[in-house]
Amino acid sequence: MEDLVLNWDLGTGGLLLLAAGSIAFLLVLIMAFKIHAFLALMITSLLTAVAAGIPFDQLLAAIAFGFNPTLGNVMLLVALGAMLGRMIEVSGGARVLTDRLIAAFGEQRAAMAVGVASLLMGFPIFFDAGLVVMMPIIYAVARRLGGSLLTVAFPAALAFSSMHIFVPPHPGPVSASAILGADVGLVLLLGLVVAIPVWYIVGVLFGGWVGRRYDIAVPSILDGTTDEHREMESNPAFGKIVFLLVLPLMLILLNTGLNMYASTTDDPDAFKAEPVVAFLRVLGETPVALLITVIISMWLLGWGMGKAGSLVEKVADSALGPICSVVLVTGAGGMFGGVLRVTGIGDAIADSLNSIGMPVIVAAFLISQIVRIAQGSATVALTTAASLMAGVVVDGGFNPVEVAAIVLATAAGSVGFSHVNDSGFWLVSKFFGLDVKTTLKTWTVAQGLMAIVGFILSYAIFLVGGLFG
Repeated sequence: MEDLVLNWDLGTGGLLLLAAGSIAFLLVLIMAFKIHAFLALMITSLLTAVAAGIPFDQLLAAIAFGFNPTLGNVMLLVALGAMLGRMIEVSGGARVLTDRLIAAFGEQRAAMAVGVASLLMGFPIFFDAGLVVMMPIIYAVARRLGGSLLTVAFPAALAFSSMHIFVPPHPGPVSASAILGADVGLVLLLGLVVAIPVWYIVGVLFGGWVGRRYDIAVPSILDGTTDEHREMESNPAFGKIVFLLVLPLMLILLNTGLNMYASTTDDPDAFKAEPVVAFLRVLGETPVALLITVIISMWLLGWGMGKAGSLVEKVADSALGPICSVVLVTGAGGMFGGVLRVTGIGDAIADSLNSIGMPVIVAAFLISQIVRIAQGSATVALTTAASLMAGVVVDGGFNPVEVAAIVLATAAGSVGFSHVNDSGFWLVSKFFGLDVKTTLKTWTVAQGLMAIVGFILSYAIFLVGGLFG
């Protein structure tokens, strides 16, 4: 949409008012008039595009700008993850894993154990893919413990979020490192120094308070209660379930490792193009890794256990219907955020803040944070802020630790206060069975706390790094 010419120029102030008005209008449609979130997001996206001055003959292209890529990415991950989750759930695997976790860690620490497992899985797996794969385990542990789903779900979800935001090889910190000239290995090490405390403070401590404050029942989205599902139950071995959870992790880690090694070679593109390397990288692409795992789960938990092929097919098919709403609403959230990006609000805000003049690390955090709130995409917020600050950072004479700290502060800003223009907000809302108001009170606040705590830790690293500059 780079060639889009708006019918009128609203200026930064006008764009801010438009974004605020659009978000308020969307909340009124959903919370006051009880319009389905998918319809409300589509209506708001179209009206926002018209109000921003997008020509009528480009309206569909403008709403497709955010919807199509979000839907394409989310649909594959959620569909395959839901199939894998359903196979694990109806076979009895989720119960087997839950029993082992509680036996090993005790009921008081079971939620922490799920969070730690998510933290480890979150190293190579993106937030949405990891969360979908872990949902049947989260549901099973929450049912066993009783009480609110959020007691288990928040430590797990925020573990994935912390790793995704702060730690390479995830795309945000890698992109910011490249733009700002930071050492990726150093960002990885310091990213862990930031991500783990952020997860504990927000995911475990705040998540525990949220679980006590909001009593949320476990949703039925992954339940299997039909006769066919009961026929699938086989109480599989604990090792089988661990293998199915670790397999996509290892495949994705293979892809990540090859990509990182390629960056150390003289010709990265040539290395990636080598047939064996290209084949192994494809195996580690997240949708392919999940596809392979789903097929293997069908063998280990179905065909290999003497279950009829028609029964396995019915169980897999039953996973797709319940997640249609999740996929469509998440895609529509991407649509709304995409329309806001097309209006140029992120660039307008970033340019205005950049001209004020303030400490580099503070400016990077604020630009990233405000752009994130305005248009929804963490990646766009991060790369926008990093691009604007690149010249200042390069000319600033900062040492490697200070540059890495600026990258992490920028990343912290990009996670803050996820709300209705963020597709991840809707993914969490649907999978956790939360209404919009409760999601704003819990998830949005948690993401804001992640930004604040992450910035404080990044700034502390920056100050310590300055002592040795």
